[in-house]
Amino acid sequence: MAAFLFAALFISLSCTSQHPEKGVGLELWSVQREMNADPVNTIQKVGAMGYNFVESASYSNGLIYGMEPEAFGELVTSNGMKNLTAHSGVAIPDSGSWEVLMPWWDVCIETHKKAGVEYIAQPFMGGSAYASLAGLADYCAYFNAVGQKCKDAGLKFGYHNYDQEFKTLEGEVIYDYMLKHTDPELVTFQLDVYWAYKGGADPAEYIRKYGDRFASIHIKDEKEVGESGEIDFAPLLRLALENGAEYMVVEVENYNHEPLESVKISLDYLREIGFAK
Repeated sequence: MAAFLFAALFISLSCTSQHPEKGVGLELWSVQREMNADPVNTIQKVGAMGYNFVESASYSNGLIYGMEPEAFGELVTSNGMKNLTAHSGVAIPDSGSWEVLMPWWDVCIETHKKAGVEYIAQPFMGGSAYASLAGLADYCAYFNAVGQKCKDAGLKFGYHNYDQEFKTLEGEVIYDYMLKHTDPELVTFQLDVYWAYKGGADPAEYIRKYGDRFASIHIKDEKEVGESGEIDFAPLLRLALENGAEYMVVEVENYNHEPLESVKISLDYLREIGFAK
């Protein structure tokens, strides 16, 4: 009996200590104020905490946080991290076609590729996506086109959800519709587990149902990760890894502490549950 209990404990601990292959990244929106004020010092502090990569959240006209892409990539790598993922995108104009946005994407993709990025996620849609299924279908076609551009450049493309994607539109759950009407070869999804919960959904059920459509997971809580006690992160994150998630990214948007302290507390929590090294 003692041997059985020991073996069960060993298996449990082994599962809990499963780490993502690329490590754990930080969505830099979590420290956006600090990045805008002093990106060099902020990246140094994030690297010293032990994050493995970053997800940038500031792109404009070929620059990332106001820096040339190669310079930003070098800043990140010189502080012991990789610049693997990015939030960027543009909404379909209220009048006109999404095809006019393709030149913008050409520059955006090339810029992020120069910076070392592997995965770009668009973190918003315009109002037309929530007004009718026709508008949502237009966004699905748009994301397929952007995904093809990213694939042609050797990058992955995805969409990051909020809670409103779990509302019903003309009898369809918006998020389910997007999953069914985008090409799995071109469009992945960055599942924000906190916003899924806030939208009344169970992220674990989505992972079980749609499997490897979720290339990236946003590890988020009400404030610091683990702070609310409402999300059982360990089994959820293991499930995501087992289904092929590659990019595991901490994001903190509300704080009990200064942002840099909050993102460190979040990483420390992931270490405590055996998910981060």
